[in-house]
Amino acid sequence: MKTYAGIPEENASLENSKVMLVTVPYDGTSTWGKGADKGPELFLDASENMELYDIETQTEPYLEGVYLAGEVSENSSPEAMTEAVYKKTKELLNNDGKLFTLFGGEHSVSIGSIRAVGEKFENLTVLQLDAHTDLRPEFHGSTSNHACAVFEANQKHNLVQVGIRSMDVEEVEYLPEGRVFFAHEIANNENWVNDVLEKVSGNVYITIDLDAFDPSLCPSTGTPEPGGLQWYPTLELLRKVFEKCNVVAFDIVELMDSPMAKPSAFLAAKLYYKMLAYYHIYNNN
Repeated sequence: MKTYAGIPEENASLENSKVMLVTVPYDGTSTWGKGADKGPELFLDASENMELYDIETQTEPYLEGVYLAGEVSENSSPEAMTEAVYKKTKELLNNDGKLFTLFGGEHSVSIGSIRAVGEKFENLTVLQLDAHTDLRPEFHGSTSNHACAVFEANQKHNLVQVGIRSMDVEEVEYLPEGRVFFAHEIANNENWVNDVLEKVSGNVYITIDLDAFDPSLCPSTGTPEPGGLQWYPTLELLRKVFEKCNVVAFDIVELMDSPMAKPSAFLAAKLYYKMLAYYHIYNNN
């Protein structure tokens, strides 16, 4: 039996796990760097090579259990993939008291999972860490394109965007007013973490495109934009979000295969595990 991070099977069953992990190896609409379909495999491999004691929180998050809930492999069309992710997420959300997590794949995989989570949890805030706004109503003939990843979320929920440094002019009209934290503003604002926290409340879905990070930290992603987020300030934000709010789900996307994939894959693995640590210390009920 393959388990997340090679953890013991007794920590990997649905019954004994507080966390559910779905993988979506999809890369059907990305427009420049290809290889995000290999992201889940790279992430799981890196996770098996982590040491599982988290120094900061002095915990071993895997002891709370992580259930590998399967792979969504539908790739016949962007719309079919979105519907498959939606159905899988909805099915797993029937397991109350467990955290839903997803690893992509390109960012379009988040559309279906956010839709399902939004149907279950009222007053949802979607916290997006990303280099790109992803607010196009449709792109290349599809509303399930990676460039449209949070358009629907912005229409239905409280969208907060962090790390943005690239967008198209057509997206300006869709920007969530007062809830976009551009990277160039973050760079000159020592209080940016607290400013973000003021906009995030209630039930929270966190979606992290790895290109939110500066490419010096995470180069192996589809469109590595200069001027991105740094490691420790990002962890500070995430920890405070878990402390303040009820995080009900999160995803990490856009890890891309490349000759230099290992550092980015390990960052993704550590980021996921850190978020589990924060979840468990603030949701130990």
